[in-house]
Amino acid sequence: MFKFNKIDPAFVQQLISICGSEYVITDVEQAKPYASDETERLVYMPEVVVKPVSAKEISEILRLCNKHNIPLTPRGAGTGLSGGALPVYGGVLLSMERFNKIKEIDERNLQATVEPGVINQVFQEEVMKLGLFYPPDPASKGSCFLGGNVAESSGGPRCVKYGTTKDYILNLEVVLPTGEIIMTGANTLKNSTGYNLTQLMVGSEGTLGIVTKIVVRLIPLPKHDLLMLVPFRSLDEACKAVSEVFRRGFTPSALELMERDALDWVSRYVDSTVVKIADDIQAHLLIEVDGNDIDVLMKEMEMISDLVSGFNIDEILFAESYAQKQELWKLRRKINEAVTSNAISKEQDTVVPRAELPQLVKGVKDIGKKYNFRSVCYGHAGDGNLHIRFIKDEMPDELWHGDHIKKAIAELFTLCYQLGGTISGEHGIGLVQQSFMPIVFSEKALELQRQIKKTFDPNMILNPGKMFY
Repeated sequence: MFKFNKIDPAFVQQLISICGSEYVITDVEQAKPYASDETERLVYMPEVVVKPVSAKEISEILRLCNKHNIPLTPRGAGTGLSGGALPVYGGVLLSMERFNKIKEIDERNLQATVEPGVINQVFQEEVMKLGLFYPPDPASKGSCFLGGNVAESSGGPRCVKYGTTKDYILNLEVVLPTGEIIMTGANTLKNSTGYNLTQLMVGSEGTLGIVTKIVVRLIPLPKHDLLMLVPFRSLDEACKAVSEVFRRGFTPSALELMERDALDWVSRYVDSTVVKIADDIQAHLLIEVDGNDIDVLMKEMEMISDLVSGFNIDEILFAESYAQKQELWKLRRKINEAVTSNAISKEQDTVVPRAELPQLVKGVKDIGKKYNFRSVCYGHAGDGNLHIRFIKDEMPDELWHGDHIKKAIAELFTLCYQLGGTISGEHGIGLVQQSFMPIVFSEKALELQRQIKKTFDPNMILNPGKMFY
């Protein structure tokens, strides 16, 4: 579909004149780390890697790429799970790693201005020192960039109560594919002025522009949190309990599901013995509440424990110390790493209305039987967002990489759509899920999105090959 030119030495020299020779990489070995991310085992080599430090430099690079018909792929920390930062057409890989400054934390207005290369956890810890809170917390928060979080509208465990990245972005500085630099909105909590370009950029996966400055809203930091781990003898009952918690009027700050294999694998992966899994346990729910009144929280946790005790559960583990809380959260956040280190797999980022979780999980297991693969489920059950890993085991390569497994994924996504959900809750479409977009969008809806892309990027040079064919 796309026809681009190859990069020649003269083009590289122009990049050097913009960024400096230290920040232009053409050596294959040095460029290799930029050829892959956390998506399966995909590798696409860029022809050149550039590391700009200002919106002006990015503007000049984009103008140059437009002039010479060279594709450009923006990249954050490389923690993505949909192939969104892979340079599938070669060309220029533009790394945002030098955009790593927290420009301002405005305590009066509960706002902050940051560059997109700031690590999520680093930013969270800085605002916490001031008694403030930035809730979006992906599992990779210790390494992922805020710019990547904006590109994917990332979530995380605490989004069930506080919302995802999109709910905290007030304004963005963006370099358009044609080189112009714009601000998308205003640094205000309300804004009914024109089209909402800010929210259009959030979740656009680096296809409409390159974010160079982010204005986020902050909230006061809750003073207390309590955490418990509930073991269920039935995966189906664990899923049913999720909806019941909310129906009874509770809003946990996190409610995470971990199927047995996931917790077993991650316990061995991080060498943890904090959870002893009985032979008849099939799933766990990790439930957290937070707030400013410890007595209220204790009562709420007691009431939730009484509620889940009505299901077929084993003894509830209440985290008794900060260290134990950290250990339990470490287990949850390391599941993805543990599963990928334990087996070849493909992750699907499904999301349905939370009351439909039992039907989703049952459907997953039925599809696995039909196509002869195992699956492991875990994730943000509180907002209906389950990460489902298909495990290769002994499946022949031709089936794993061919239409066999693609048909299974299509059946899963069709089920999600039929249940009122969609095919990605927080990982994005990127490269690997784009063929499934017609499951959830009509051709007209897809064409409207393609037209938006064309309006922003008339020469289609920015992150080509992502989201749409």
